[in-house]
Amino acid sequence: MSQTRRAPYQAGTQEYAAVPQSPTRGMSVSGSRQYTRPPTRNASVRSNQQNLQAGRGAIAAGVASGAIGSGYGPYSYHPENGRDAGVYNGARFSSAPSEQFALPPPEKPPVQNTSTVPQYLWDKDPDLDDALHNPDIRGHDDTSFTVFSLRGWLNASALVILIVGLITLFAGFPVIYHYTHLPQKISGFNLGGINGTGQIPDFPRMPRLVDPETPETAWTRVGSDGKKYNLVFSDEFNTDGRSFYPGDDPFWEAAITTENGKLVITLTEETFHDLNFKSGMMQSWNKLCFNTGYVEVSVSLPGSATVPGLWPGVWSMGNLGRAGYGATTEGMWPYSYDTCDLGTFPNQTSRDGSPAAAAIGSPGGGPLSFLPGQRLSACTCPGSDHPGPSVSDGRGVPEIDILEAQVDVSVFRGQVSQSFQCAPYNYQYQFNNASPATTIDNSAVTSFNTYKGGVFQQAVSAVSYVDSANYNDAGYAAYGYEWFFDKKQRQNGYITWYSGGVETWKITSATIAADPISQVSDRLIPEEPMVRVLLDLQHAWPRPHMHTSI
Repeated sequence: MSQTRRAPYQAGTQEYAAVPQSPTRGMSVSGSRQYTRPPTRNASVRSNQQNLQAGRGAIAAGVASGAIGSGYGPYSYHPENGRDAGVYNGARFSSAPSEQFALPPPEKPPVQNTSTVPQYLWDKDPDLDDALHNPDIRGHDDTSFTVFSLRGWLNASALVILIVGLITLFAGFPVIYHYTHLPQKISGFNLGGINGTGQIPDFPRMPRLVDPETPETAWTRVGSDGKKYNLVFSDEFNTDGRSFYPGDDPFWEAAITTENGKLVITLTEETFHDLNFKSGMMQSWNKLCFNTGYVEVSVSLPGSATVPGLWPGVWSMGNLGRAGYGATTEGMWPYSYDTCDLGTFPNQTSRDGSPAAAAIGSPGGGPLSFLPGQRLSACTCPGSDHPGPSVSDGRGVPEIDILEAQVDVSVFRGQVSQSFQCAPYNYQYQFNNASPATTIDNSAVTSFNTYKGGVFQQAVSAVSYVDSANYNDAGYAAYGYEWFFDKKQRQNGYITWYSGGVETWKITSATIAADPISQVSDRLIPEEPMVRVLLDLQHAWPRPHMHTSI
């Protein structure tokens, strides 16, 4: 590549150098433009013109050499040259204004150029046109490449770290968190819940699920199935003056109270809703439910073991019905049935009155059932009123009695009836009482109840004698039942009752199996969430002895 340098200035020559804005590689650069003025008629004027041209030529030479204009402008270079030469100290014109005024205007104005950098200076300083201003960097030393460049590897590593970090943050972290915080296999139970280790939450200034005054001996027990049971709820009623009006207690609702560290339920003789007696009742409806397990109460029966007529009861029923509210139990109590067949029909009969076993199937030869039919049956059509989880699930309000007290007037000994009330019914209300389907622990204490049911219920029941010392606040005895069901293996369900802390009798799913005579299918060991009801009632047989009642 060749470059033509500008020729030295020759005095008297009319020319101006056009300094390029950017050098051009690969081609020769030279240039001079001549501007010839027209001849004049006056010699004196020609002389003045020559003088003026000589002054202008000196200025052009100064610009070309960098002596003039090199101290300012975008391409200033070596500003000390102009400053030291003193070219800016005096006038920049060699002739007087009067002489300039006499000059005629040029035919064409000279080309204007703001660059003050001479052409030859481009070759002396490469920074004047570096790679940032000229993208053509071929031939420069910094274009070399090697895969072993430390700087390159550091840059690439930083990018990889950033990308991996972003992927881990937005994709990997949720996955890692999910597998490091897996839920426990046993999450919790009941109000407030318990965790997998059996620990129970503490609610400040709130009643606890387990009463702190419950003795430690009651915290666990071994069931009839040989398994360990942990205590999840207890209430000792030790605080006097408790209120159970709606909204006053998280677990119970009643119009009764506590006295002397006990819950007191009172029966009074007074006219009430056209009836002669009024009794207190406590229940946990829609507040506290349980689903399988062991339930126990400590009770002192009212009156005396030799005083008939009182009928106190402690029992549980399905939460879909509310004791004392008849509309909630109509067509619901005491159904425990999950089959779509004749058992869901009113009176357990079809329109033509069949089967005859249901039409005349009671012990007296009358109708077997007066029930209106199962309201929430397995025959429910899609879109109909049904609490679920599926319209094909039969639902109801079965009843399990912890105790209903009575007196055996043949020997005047106190008894407790422990029963399962269910529907639809067996022919003549006769359940399967043969072993091993149904077992009695001690036949000297416990026997099957002679009352097996009526048109509104079938009673799978047994009665057991109780200690006469546990009456009228003189003594207390524990009564309860153990209940289990498995919806996937319903044949394993059972209920075992206890009186005085001792097992009395047991029923299984085979006890209430299908009856080919009444044409009903298996009744279920209850699968409904159950609520507890404690009450004291007056019964019509035999006539009560009111002077010994409290």
